[in-house]
Amino acid sequence: MVRSVTNLGRSGVFDWLIQRVTAYVLALYTLFLLGFLLFTDVDYASWAGLFNQSWFRIFSLMALLSIGAHAWVGLWTVTTDYIKATAPRFLVQAFCGVVMFVYTVWGVQILWGL
Repeated sequence: MVRSVTNLGRSGVFDWLIQRVTAYVLALYTLFLLGFLLFTDVDYASWAGLFNQSWFRIFSLMALLSIGAHAWVGLWTVTTDYIKATAPRFLVQAFCGVVMFVYTVWGVQILWGL
């Protein structure tokens, strides 16, 4: 069995499962925010009140981590399909990985005020 060291999961099935679970988390998060925006008179106080609740911060953190995992599996799949040369593919994947890491750390800092 060929094992790749660059993909997120241990196998294609694991990557497929990551894509599906993260898609559900992101869909639930999107639907919740859409419902909040439609059924709440959104102003600074209501928005700050929502983000001051721990459950919503955790939900937002789950969505943030889901975006990173979902994007990584997708980008890994696309780059391995379309960039056949090893060095350019590695550079593109490394760049994407660094960008996603920076965005994730930045998002955690914004959410939790670290």
